[in-house]
Amino acid sequence: MTQNRTRRALFWMVVVALILRLTIMLFVYSQNLDPQVDHWSFGFEEGRVARALASGQGFSNPLYAPTGPTAWFAPVYPMIVAGVFKIFGIYSKASCLAILSFNCLVSALTCIPIFFFARRSFGEGVAKLAGWIWAFFPDAVYGPNSRIWDTWLATLLLATLFLVVLRLEDSDRAQNWIGFGLLSGVAALTSPVLLSVLPILALWMLFRLHQQRKRWLVPALSALFAVLLVVTPWTVRNYRMFHRLIPISDCLGLEIGIGNPGSASYFYSKSAGPWDPWKNGNEWREFREMGEVRYFDWKGEQGTAYIKEHPQWYAGMVARRILNVWTNFWSLSESYLRRDPAGPATVPLYTLLSVLTLVGLWRAFRESGVGVAMPYAIVLFFFPLIYYLTHTGDWYRRPIDSFFVVLAASTIVSLQQRLHLSTNWLRGKKILIWQTHDASPSETEARVRLRA
Repeated sequence: MTQNRTRRALFWMVVVALILRLTIMLFVYSQNLDPQVDHWSFGFEEGRVARALASGQGFSNPLYAPTGPTAWFAPVYPMIVAGVFKIFGIYSKASCLAILSFNCLVSALTCIPIFFFARRSFGEGVAKLAGWIWAFFPDAVYGPNSRIWDTWLATLLLATLFLVVLRLEDSDRAQNWIGFGLLSGVAALTSPVLLSVLPILALWMLFRLHQQRKRWLVPALSALFAVLLVVTPWTVRNYRMFHRLIPISDCLGLEIGIGNPGSASYFYSKSAGPWDPWKNGNEWREFREMGEVRYFDWKGEQGTAYIKEHPQWYAGMVARRILNVWTNFWSLSESYLRRDPAGPATVPLYTLLSVLTLVGLWRAFRESGVGVAMPYAIVLFFFPLIYYLTHTGDWYRRPIDSFFVVLAASTIVSLQQRLHLSTNWLRGKKILIWQTHDASPSETEARVRLRA
């Protein structure tokens, strides 16, 4: 594919993807504008922090009333939403359409890094198919409109950084690694869970440089310095506010607590956290009285204690979370179906996608080698680890869906090629049989030899 043809293909991928997402937005945007509970569904906790920023109260107040500074979330996405609030108004219809359009745009733009890292790994055919699958992928179309959250920006950043890190395999230039480090710092301040794979990907590429007898220490220090340059101001801010080292976010204890309270009816227990002051005021009161950091520590202690007392239950929950990440299945219980009635309908799609993905990964190891396959394996198996240990959620896997799409596309293209070869072989056999029909034995043997 020439450069001009590549540009045209990418242009139409992004345009079609964006039009499709914006069209869906026009039908569903109002679900983010529910005025009940003071527009809680408009960004949830991140929307609350954005409102505080836009109102001049700083990075604070993530719930229903003023509770002071917060480190619940990384700062990038709430600041983007706050900027939208400043321009279009807090919790306004215009702000909703603006931030959803932003989500749709970053989801559509993800076609670009998908195309390039798929092409680098598996060739043009897989790249084109993967890009178009992403353009129409259900969760990549509906998801950016269903929840105002940092998920879709994190998805674009991870796909872009994956492409960058693949290109660093042959580069020991410090400036290239500094660029990777700076963008990794931005990604960490958007969604800290991306740090579950970015350092490991970097270490793998540094090992590849070492194998090529190229310098690796200078690139490693350059990337580390760049990451610290981006992240440190936020860490200093957190230390000044909370008098504790909180590199990015302080919510791990909360995630452990709400994910492991003894209930398995849903991914996590909302009642075990401070979100429902009307039905369960005790948690909300504890949050306000103890403060965010102490409350999150307390929830972590509760969750950890329950895990230690019920190791078999926890092992079963980890197994269910693994199954959920790879198939989207959680339960068929009445209580679960009330909360997520459409959940079971997505299980066949995600199960098929996972099967195609694992086959694609196996083929990559077998046919392309460890150098091609290992970065994909790192993303697929390290990214969900924190969710296996704490709790899953229906949107938590979205940042790595692009890798499922690429590996599944590689499997589909391989199957198509095998089918094409089989069809050509059968067609050749039919022609050979027709040509040798009614021929003498000597003529038949000569034609078979010539055909072979």
